[in-house]
Amino acid sequence: MRDPLSDVIALLKPRTVFSKGISGAGRWAVHYASFGQPGFCAITKGRCRFAVDGEEPVILEEGDFLLLPATPAFTMGSIEPAPPVSIDPTTLVSAPDGEKRHGRPDGEPDMRQFGGYFSFDAPDASLFVSLLPRMIHVRGAARLTQLVHLLGDEARRADVGRDLILERYAEILLIEALRSVPAEQAPPGLLRGLAEPRIALALQSMHAQVDRPWTVEALARLAAMSRSAFFDRFRHTVGLRPMEYLMTWRMALAKDLLRHQELSLDAVAEKIGYGSASTFSTAFSRHVGVPPGRFAKTASAAR
Repeated sequence: MRDPLSDVIALLKPRTVFSKGISGAGRWAVHYASFGQPGFCAITKGRCRFAVDGEEPVILEEGDFLLLPATPAFTMGSIEPAPPVSIDPTTLVSAPDGEKRHGRPDGEPDMRQFGGYFSFDAPDASLFVSLLPRMIHVRGAARLTQLVHLLGDEARRADVGRDLILERYAEILLIEALRSVPAEQAPPGLLRGLAEPRIALALQSMHAQVDRPWTVEALARLAAMSRSAFFDRFRHTVGLRPMEYLMTWRMALAKDLLRHQELSLDAVAEKIGYGSASTFSTAFSRHVGVPPGRFAKTASAAR
């Protein structure tokens, strides 16, 4: 059976943009503006205070891992509060190599971490990111910390195959982090849906046979539930109606096929479950806002 989480991560195509060591000493605080890309960090020494704007702060300790699938504005600093210094995270890409230091400039740091952010290549990444937890905080994440360091080491190299390796590390990092989230703590979305055995079976079946003419009734029978009970449970756990999720996944696959493969509209339509190119074109135009032919030309020009 197909793994929907792996399918979504592969379609998002994460690509590493920036990674760097960060340390702090004394009293310090920095405020990062929202930039919407996935951000991550692994605490390798000491502790620090972390707070997404408008939410209660959490304490990050040595061995902790943090992932923000769509990084909002946040403040990070020493345990003792200090006035925050504003930082635009995108400016760090051009910063000199070496560790970024906050607070007291000399002496041994109280806190050290390694972190960064990456981007998603998928054109509708935000839709699938909305199905993931807003913040993932994992305690004692030895495997994730090791992955972060491997990713950082590879980012500093200039060897052949570097970009491909970074993409794979980013994919593994995302999957490891997401499957570390306890099911009962996951908000409505893909993780919560996959934690419900009957809803997971429906999700897996839609991903495994995306070209099948699914209906709510057929999915409910598969899940051994009544139509109304299945519909309500799916919407409650995933956050989308069953056919809405199926349409979203089909259109995401169609965009990927149109961007990266030289296929006719008939071939794309057949692969995602439409009987004809005209039916597919109508559905694609309604969902995306442009006809599939124009979308493919625009994507080709962008490449």
